Amino acid sequence: MAEIKVADIRAMSLDQLDDEVVKLKKERFNLRFQRATGQLENTARLRETRRDIARIKTIAKQKRDGQSKNK
Repeated sequence: MAEIKVADIRAMSLDQLDDEVVKLKKERFNLRFQRATGQLENTARLRETRRDIARIKTIAKQKRDGQSKNK
């Protein structure tokens, strides 16, 4: 699985973004578990997952701030 594109993230609704963060946090947990047990093959995926979570949270915050200003 590759990094999520910013354009794809911006096209998602806030609910979809929240769901994606939950999914990525589960994946990050599993990757950390694999690393601890010596089963992780793609160590770069941990970094990508962490950055994807940050990217999604940043865009979600921008969307929420934009919605509150429009009200």
